Amino acid sequence: MNVMGDKATLFETGRFVQPSGEEPTRDEAAEAAEEARRRLRAEAGDVESMSVLGAMLLRRGDLDGAEPQLRAATAAGDRAAANNLGVLLHQRGYPEEAAGWWRIAAVAGSAAAAHALGRHHRERGDEPAAEYWLRQSAEQGHALGAYALADLLEHRGDAHAGPWMRAAAERGHREAAYRLARALDRRAVVGEGETGPDPGVDAEAPAGTQDADEAEQWYRQAAARGHRRAALHLGAILEKRGELKEAGRWYLTSAKDGEARAACALGFLLRDAGDTESAAVWWLRAAQDGDGNAANALGALHAERGETQTAERWYRAAMDAGDDNGAYNLALLCVEQGRTAQAEQWYRRAAYAGHREAANALAILLLQVGDTSGAEPWFSKAAEAGSVDAAFNLGILYAGRGEDRVALQCYERAAAAGHTEAALQVGIARLREGDEAAAERHLRCAAGGGSAEAAYRLAAVLDARRPAVSEHELGESSLNVKTECEEWYERAASQGHRRAQVRVGMLAAARGDVVEAARWYRAAAEAGSRNGAFNLGLLLAREGSEPEAAVWWERAADAGHGRAALRLALVYARRGELAEGQRWADRAVALGPAEVTERAGRLRDALHEELSA
Repeated sequence: MNVMGDKATLFETGRFVQPSGEEPTRDEAAEAAEEARRRLRAEAGDVESMSVLGAMLLRRGDLDGAEPQLRAATAAGDRAAANNLGVLLHQRGYPEEAAGWWRIAAVAGSAAAAHALGRHHRERGDEPAAEYWLRQSAEQGHALGAYALADLLEHRGDAHAGPWMRAAAERGHREAAYRLARALDRRAVVGEGETGPDPGVDAEAPAGTQDADEAEQWYRQAAARGHRRAALHLGAILEKRGELKEAGRWYLTSAKDGEARAACALGFLLRDAGDTESAAVWWLRAAQDGDGNAANALGALHAERGETQTAERWYRAAMDAGDDNGAYNLALLCVEQGRTAQAEQWYRRAAYAGHREAANALAILLLQVGDTSGAEPWFSKAAEAGSVDAAFNLGILYAGRGEDRVALQCYERAAAAGHTEAALQVGIARLREGDEAAAERHLRCAAGGGSAEAAYRLAAVLDARRPAVSEHELGESSLNVKTECEEWYERAASQGHRRAQVRVGMLAAARGDVVEAARWYRAAAEAGSRNGAFNLGLLLAREGSEPEAAVWWERAADAGHGRAALRLALVYARRGELAEGQRWADRAVALGPAEVTERAGRLRDALHEELSA
């Protein structure tokens, strides 16, 4: 046989594809004219035209018309025709005969035939032969051969898969570009020096940020060639970076190609932009394609609108799609409707499937009905799975039993994960133990997380640490500059903490800022603070508003404030209302503390003598 010239190649058959991985649009009229021209030349004995005409007919699916042309060209020594004849025979169901023609073409130097022959041997389990022929194809620069070789080596865990995957990607193979990007993405997450090389990545490639940047570039190349999953990942990278407009474009591209996850992600982008209706359209499309996350989103949307039946239907669809959040959300819906028994059922389903927040919610539900022993293992399971709330709740459970040491361990676990209330509890425990440094550290975390109680306790720690300064040493500047403890008191006070409000009022009064002091005292008093009401009364009395002061003292005394009751007794005694004064003096004696009881007792006796005279 003469040395074959590679004059015609099969464009795409469904089994083998061109390196670009894409089929360009063709002018049908021009193609028909070309076919007619090639047919005339083939009938005249032109080998190249026979080969090209056979490829054209094969691509169109006309196997009967293509076979004689390809056989004639193959007999004349055209290696591309031999390769395409192999493809035709494979499609007809004669793989062994196809492999014979591929071997002839591959030996003659056809990279496409070597690739096809390698695939043939791999499908039959002959990996050594498959590797040999795929390597022949790859070394000739054939993108499909390089990709198939990389896939074979990766399957075996061979570190040499990486360079070939990269070679295929560099030659335009979109799936190789995607897989290379995924491998780089994984390595960027775990960092350099982990247990072994990632398949598809050169072992000497840089890690970390460089890997992430390179992964993005390969995602772009694969997405630009129509790889829908690459477009999805590229969209996710851009969304995380805040480039929402471009992210939306790639999500849209992927979603239009049928990627349900991209349609779901696009829905969330649209919802966040305020376009709920368009979001629902994409969620519906994704949910109908089996995306559980989209079904959950639709369920939540209908639940917000009060359409509970429709919401429940979508939550059930999410469960059917294998998304445990569907059961969890269905349980939440049942709780809102007061269907506790059904809520417990759905919580259990999600919890048994490993949903940690469902396990925590189930434990809370059991705790509410008094089933402490049933709640504890679910709290433990959720906490072990990483639920911070469950770790905190477990701490509350142990504290309620008096097991303070175990409770503290649970609080510490939750606090280490950033739970504000847990950090507060650890801070309080450390204060009781006298470890002020550790207490301050945890109180700062809790206060920074928004806990008003932690802010107040932190301010109290700092306040107690301040050295006493005699009044004559206070200059104007020191009176007007707020200390850190006062700033924490004010933060707690602004969050409605009544004791902090009283303390801020006292600090303002010490600076001589009567208006500011009255504002904070009044806020505390109106929120129910008896100390706030008492101090507000003192302030008003000093300003000459004793009648209004008496109103606030009465409120404080009714709440159990002994000093306020004594003040009222004195007010009524001065007014000559001795019986009322005696009544409040009796109340002050009962309320205390000791010094108030003593003074009120003397006043009561004096009023009694006055009334008896």
